[in-house]
This record gives sequence, C-alpha cells and structure tokens, in this order.
Amino acid sequence: MRILTFIAALSLGATSALAAEEPSGCDKFKWPIERERTALTAPDRAKLASGGEQAAFPSSAITLALVAPSEAKLPSPPERVPKDGTFAGFASFKTTPKAGVYTISLSAGAWVDVVQDGHFLKPVAFSGATDCDGIRKTMKYELSAKPFVLQVSGAKDNSVSIAILPAE
Repeated sequence: MRILTFIAALSLGATSALAAEEPSGCDKFKWPIERERTALTAPDRAKLASGGEQAAFPSSAITLALVAPSEAKLPSPPERVPKDGTFAGFASFKTTPKAGVYTISLSAGAWVDVVQDGHFLKPVAFSGATDCDGIRKTMKYELSAKPFVLQVSGAKDNSVSIAILPAE
C-alpha cells in the first residue's frame, strides 16, 4: 500500500511540474504579443504550400500547409524527431530586409528550426502559453540579411499560421 501511495504522490508531483511549465492565458507570455497575435489571426494571411519559396520577406503572417514528415522533404533533419501522426513543412525566404532580431510566432504548438548559412539558429528568447486564442508560442531569433529556411515539425494539424516580425 505504501508503494502505491508513493507512486501516486510521484505522479501527482510530475503532473504538477508539467503543468507549471505550461503557463495558461495570453497574459502569461514573457513579452507583449498583441502585434503577433493580430498578424496570426488576420483574415488576409497568405497561404503557402510546404516547400514554397518567398522572394520577399512576408509583410504579414502566412499560413503554411503541412504534410506528413515523410513527405515534407525538409532541407535539414529537424533537431527534434517528430512524433508519429504529426505534420511538418518548410518555407524558404530569399532575403531578410536587414540584420536584426525578429520574432517568429506560431498559432499552434510545433517544433521550429531556423536554418541560415547551413546552420541551425538558436532562439535568443522563447515564450509560450496555452489557452491564448491565435498564438501558442513566440521566439526571437538573430537573423542576418541573408536567405533562411523556416522548418516546422511535430504539429498536430496540417497547417499553422506563422508571423515573422522585427522585434520591438
């Protein structure tokens, strides 16, 4: 009986710890997200098929169509292996208007890889929260004024809205 009580206590502690890692509500992001959230929910988002190439930097959010990881033909293997039953895709951007810090925000949970000059970029900051309509996560990346590839994997749905905006 003591063992069962101990296991139950451990399970409860693990569940509480996981819940603590996932803040809930729009006010739980580490920085203001209204600009990104507005872009992600705008009705005029451009639709882009996975593998699409953008000659110019998007002026607003895009909705990227995703496919099964085996069909996505991601240019670089994702840093996190996608789970079965999830979706993946990528978009190439031929240019960044100028070097600097940009926020990359997603409408839903997924893994993001940003590849520039053949290297995976690490986010300089990350924030996410559940239960915030239109936005799930936002990251800040230092981008050079060069082409880059944005890869999305591990998404539960077959599309995701993405906003890439200069950081404020």
